[in-house]
Amino acid sequence: MANEKKTLKIEQFKSPIGYSRTQREVLRSLGLRRIRHVVEREDSPAVRGMVTKIAHLVRIVEEAS
Repeated sequence: MANEKKTLKIEQFKSPIGYSRTQREVLRSLGLRRIRHVVEREDSPAVRGMVTKIAHLVRIVEEAS
């Protein structure tokens, strides 16, 4: 389908303890709550920017279509 939006599966693999408050807030705004928690978000520039800010705490599991 032409209207399908791409999504990203994002996994938290490291604890935010010891990192800045803004980085913890970015994790929460993505919906990540604990280590090994995976969320699926729409692939947009805003989400990509958030992932870039906390790249040391998360990984992209797969890019689903």
